[in-house]
Amino acid sequence: MPLLLTIAADGIEPVEGGPAPGRLISGDPRFRTWNVEEAEGGLFAGIWESTPGKWRIEYDEWEFCHILSGVSVIEEEGGQARTVRAGDSFVLRPGFKGSWEVRETTRKEYVIRI
Repeated sequence: MPLLLTIAADGIEPVEGGPAPGRLISGDPRFRTWNVEEAEGGLFAGIWESTPGKWRIEYDEWEFCHILSGVSVIEEEGGQARTVRAGDSFVLRPGFKGSWEVRETTRKEYVIRI
């Protein structure tokens, strides 16, 4: 197994899905996830993509995100909304609650630590 891993969807079959039951706010967002790394200790890395829609999110894990394409609006409960687009990077910390709205199909690279 190589110790240098490229984050790319090539040759990986995506896992398809959508928001958890009861979390959908609007639209019919569809997710595709290419898990590139699943390491011991609860570390995951890969690429995630969603079509337009809005749903509630709650984070128990820590996640670094880098937006590759598209436009989304992330709003923290009781806080401000932030528009993210290609080139933006951010961290969602455990305890984050709010909503994710995909306005233009959005693709991101992620690293999750459970």
